[in-house]
Amino acid sequence: MTSLLSGKLALARGVGALSRLRGAGATSIPGKVLMRLEPDAIAALGARLKQGSALVSATNGKTTTAAMAAEILAARGTPTVHNHAGANMAGGIASTLLAATRPHGTLSGELGLFEVDELWLASLASQLRPRAILLGNLFRDQLDRYGELESIADSWRETLADSTAQAVLNADDPLVADLGRERPHTLYFGVQDDSLALAGMAHAADAKHCRNCGAPYIFDAIYLGHLGRYHCPRCGRTRPQPTVTAAEIHLEGVRSARFTLTTPAGQAQIALALPGLYNVYNALAAAALATALEVPLADIKAGLEGAKAAFGRAETVSLALAERDAHRDMRILLIKNPAGANEVLRTLALEPGEHDLLGVLNDQIADGRDVSWIWDADFEQLAGRVRVVTCSGTRAADLAARLKYAGIDPRSIRIQPDIAKALDEAKLDGEPTTPLYALPTYTAMLALRQMLVSSGEAPSAWT
Repeated sequence: MTSLLSGKLALARGVGALSRLRGAGATSIPGKVLMRLEPDAIAALGARLKQGSALVSATNGKTTTAAMAAEILAARGTPTVHNHAGANMAGGIASTLLAATRPHGTLSGELGLFEVDELWLASLASQLRPRAILLGNLFRDQLDRYGELESIADSWRETLADSTAQAVLNADDPLVADLGRERPHTLYFGVQDDSLALAGMAHAADAKHCRNCGAPYIFDAIYLGHLGRYHCPRCGRTRPQPTVTAAEIHLEGVRSARFTLTTPAGQAQIALALPGLYNVYNALAAAALATALEVPLADIKAGLEGAKAAFGRAETVSLALAERDAHRDMRILLIKNPAGANEVLRTLALEPGEHDLLGVLNDQIADGRDVSWIWDADFEQLAGRVRVVTCSGTRAADLAARLKYAGIDPRSIRIQPDIAKALDEAKLDGEPTTPLYALPTYTAMLALRQMLVSSGEAPSAWT
């Protein structure tokens, strides 16, 4: 590494240190500075990863999937360079590589494991030239930013066409599965358990038509949103046969899940300390990526069973109730689009009794300005199951109206736009032994995290 680049790295690192002192977190700022100083920094630093890199992208679950993959690689003993805080655009990747740099041009890890924003996949893949690319799903999300799903699928198709990476694709998502149909050696993963099939297609489902001939797909089983087993009655296109599968799935409320994992190396019983079918899909995706990277099955099992909730995704924090000299658990379940919200609601519905909720709906750029998606989410699953819900965020009133029309008793709905005040009110209105379920959108989750870190009730996402 030239002394000139070393100087640029030092300058960018100094900016990051200053940013942290100001409390900004520094997940992207030093990387952005580095790229201004050295436009080829990502490619230059990425080339120093001895085992190359792997990229993970999806609409839902990429942070959790990447975190699970990191646990698997740790179980194998592979040191990784991983953007664990979730900064998944170029600035975040550059910051991650910058933080991993060591004297004499070395890096602290041997394998790059990067969660990547859907629209940044093409650019980052061209710079990092990864060994493997994992594509988990495509759901309607932030239409004001991403546009139609087909445009992302087309971009992903071009990315794979320009790359020699091993493609690891979700066979259950028609849009994603299509990307590997003519690509040799594609590794597919999918669910094989019709006991979890839904009664019918959800209103929030997206990929319903065959891209080959335009005919509506016939779904033989629907597991989540538009994910499932499907075939086209006109041209005969069917779901690819997955190599890595999950079967005998048992969902255990908001706490955990169990399933049988099958890979080319054999079967393993997985006890996952994360809830919901959506996390089974995340685990399955991580296992498939690990299979592509030739990780032994025993290490895959150990990694998955050691995985913990990623930043704001089904994590539990203990809230201090100073007035009562007690604590109360709050479980944070990110909701950011119809498909993801439906799975959170489906998981929550497995818990008995009435629930105390804190719903936070924001409409900032990172959330998507258009919040009409809440009318496609099946909040009706909560009808008759809510003791009290505090609605907060920049669109608190919209959320309250949606919950009222979902059948929740208006007397149980409260509106407090200020998130800090809403958190205080919600945590005090209930017994310490009763959990509080927080359902925030993305920027609301970040705001909650900042409050909890400041109060010492949660660890920093940057550590």
